[in-house]
Amino acid sequence: MNDFFTAIGQFIGHVIRFIVDALGAGLNGLDDAASSLIGGIAGGLGIPANLLSLLVLALGLWLLWKAFSALRRRAVVATLIWVLLGVSVLSWLIN
Repeated sequence: MNDFFTAIGQFIGHVIRFIVDALGAGLNGLDDAASSLIGGIAGGLGIPANLLSLLVLALGLWLLWKAFSALRRRAVVATLIWVLLGVSVLSWLIN
């Protein structure tokens, strides 16, 4: 009887091990892909791939998105202000 439960326990252990290994491999691949994407963006823009640079890049892109949404509302002055701010942030980052 003990051999039966030992076999069941080993089977469950192997199944859990397989699931953990599969998830680990998938998440490792996802981490490598995200790292490569961020490195490619930073390399293409000529900026360092650190958190502060990526946050400033996100801020500049957000400002340009605000300019686009102001343009859709036909708010020309707001569009010009948002574009000026967005381009200023991005040019400061890229220089």
